[in-house]
Amino acid sequence: MAAGGEEGPTAAEPEAGAAEEPEVQEPRSFKDLGVTDVLCEACDQLGWKIPTKIQVEAIPVALQGRDIIGLAETGSGKTGAFALPILQALLETPQRLFALVLTPTRELAFQISEQFEALGSSIGVHSTVIVGGIDTMSQSLALAKKPHVIIATPGRLVDHLENTKGFNLRALKFLVMDEADRILNMDFETEVDKILKVIPRDRKTFLFSATMTKKVQKLQRAALKNPVKCAVSSKYQTVEKLQQYYIFIPSKFKDSYLVYILNELAGNSFMIFCSTCNNTQRTALLLRNLGFTAIPLHGQMSQNKRLGSLNKFKAKARSILLATDVASRGLDIPHVDVVINFDIPTHSKDYIHRVGRTARAGRSGKSITFVTQYDVELFQRIEHLIGKKLPAFPMQEEEVMILTERVAEAQRFARMEMREQGEKKRSRNDDDDTEEAIGVRNKVAGGKKKKRKA
Repeated sequence: MAAGGEEGPTAAEPEAGAAEEPEVQEPRSFKDLGVTDVLCEACDQLGWKIPTKIQVEAIPVALQGRDIIGLAETGSGKTGAFALPILQALLETPQRLFALVLTPTRELAFQISEQFEALGSSIGVHSTVIVGGIDTMSQSLALAKKPHVIIATPGRLVDHLENTKGFNLRALKFLVMDEADRILNMDFETEVDKILKVIPRDRKTFLFSATMTKKVQKLQRAALKNPVKCAVSSKYQTVEKLQQYYIFIPSKFKDSYLVYILNELAGNSFMIFCSTCNNTQRTALLLRNLGFTAIPLHGQMSQNKRLGSLNKFKAKARSILLATDVASRGLDIPHVDVVINFDIPTHSKDYIHRVGRTARAGRSGKSITFVTQYDVELFQRIEHLIGKKLPAFPMQEEEVMILTERVAEAQRFARMEMREQGEKKRSRNDDDDTEEAIGVRNKVAGGKKKKRKA
């Protein structure tokens, strides 16, 4: 273990300079970082050959028992940076209700749980996901079994702390706040405060965030003791292998330009970001009516539908995922080739998280941002934040205009389907993945035969 102990000071020193010099004699394996053999094997089985920068910075310090603030861009291997130290500590002192991971979204919670289960499968680790949209009773039963790790969204966890008999976190040893900036942006502050009041003060705390906001600094002061800062990105930045473009278009032709780009870049997988659940659903219907395999993912869908959409896209059964910002962070979907900002994000920082869905883990990728006459100021803010001027995506305007008639027809059918779904929803009070809107789809099939360019 001497080697693991030696690592500490060098990793702990970069409090101020971590971002400037992450290249200092990087360890080449998880074993070099002090990770125990059984967990090194688990990493190997997951295909994690060499640690990422944030793992190099954070794991040795965490294994020494220090609190951590991890600042790292999206897709940088943060889950491994906190999961491995927690599992190693659990091996040394086995205990139920050992660690709690707080996350802002349900999808991210399931994803973190998968990684804990995969890393801890050989050592019998049990984790439970506690999020909204799922039956409380079954969650209470899962908590009664006292899993080792709970991964939760703050709201639902507070619900169980207040209402589930016999459940408490008084023995908790580790607290992780993943995507802390986003947890606080979603106004979970009161829930986080309630959680901090009922867990032991004597615990290890890891706070991971892509951005350091004032709220995160406040939370850091309240929740962490003498933390070590592990930063691997000094300023807001996007990955080098990401080719970023914009297109400037009149607002009324947005749909036609979207169809043009999907045709031009056919064969890629796309993630298209819309600003509202309604627009996500509408655009998904529009694209389906034109013969594209598109699925929506947004907050108004039931949890099963959301996971279903995500799994279809991950399994490449669908090539286009339309999402609101609920899906823009933390989701590790390995094969996104192109990110399209159909609606420009109102918060510039969300741009970084959205485009971070592509060009992950060393791959290359493209992002295209639609800028209408109403979005110029927002777009300038994004360019200012990332510190670069984006080039225009090469377009053939006359080809876009050829599409307008077919797109207008598909828009009309999409509106009809939205109305039908609204009525169904009122009578059934459930959401529709829009796969069932067959009636209208058959009507449009005739129009689709005209489809020439794909």
